[in-house]
Amino acid sequence: MRFDWRAITGPALATLVATASIFVDRSVVAIPNPAALYVCIVALAASLSGTASGLITAGGVVLASALFLLGHHAVSSASLPALLHVVLLALTAAATAVITGLMRRRMVNALRWEREQHATATRLSSALDQVDIGIVLLDADTRAEFINRAFRNYFSLPDEKADSKPPFIALMYHGRDTGAYELPEDELSHFIAERTKMMRAGDSTPINIRLKDGQVLRFSCTALPDGGRMLSYTPVTDLVRHTDDPADTDYYLSMRGGGHRSLIGHLRAAE
Repeated sequence: MRFDWRAITGPALATLVATASIFVDRSVVAIPNPAALYVCIVALAASLSGTASGLITAGGVVLASALFLLGHHAVSSASLPALLHVVLLALTAAATAVITGLMRRRMVNALRWEREQHATATRLSSALDQVDIGIVLLDADTRAEFINRAFRNYFSLPDEKADSKPPFIALMYHGRDTGAYELPEDELSHFIAERTKMMRAGDSTPINIRLKDGQVLRFSCTALPDGGRMLSYTPVTDLVRHTDDPADTDYYLSMRGGGHRSLIGHLRAAE
């Protein structure tokens, strides 16, 4: 037990109440034994500084109650009721100190654990903001609980919108509305539907997403035990761009159809 103001508050308050009650009872007017008030003081002491302070306060109030009964006008100190009164007060005060102290310890441990978890989450969040891989954590309802700095930069996502826990579909529509994807407009709806379907199914198949600014991100979805999803957007621009073979132009034309103007958009579309 640490000896600070919390540790001495209970014993000091019990001493003050005992002194005042004995003085009033003997010098002014007869009053009832303040046993109920003593129990409250014991609970306060244990809640402020733990079981040890509560038990010390409990011992003090039991002694104070016995002294009070010694000089009380209406009760003989040698009577059985007086003795039972002191015994019951001792049991009640001790039980109150122990129970309140244990509850305080449990609460303190819970608060300490919560602070540690919060500190860990803060450090992890700061670390994820330093990497160039876009990270999005979704809850079981597919709402974004965390969006790191890289993803916000890739898709020009304002902090206000990112911090509002938007659903995954809203992030997809934001990319569409800002023209982030290098896709023809008539393919955007299908692209969004397919990405949403894969995310909901927890499909971990990597997909390359090409952006209008020339970057290529490898999208991957990981299903989490709590029903949520972790989405990662890894930059693979150099890897993918160097593997683009201009000799494959005729092949893509035959597969996609369309003239030279539409070919550029198709060759650089999100796969």
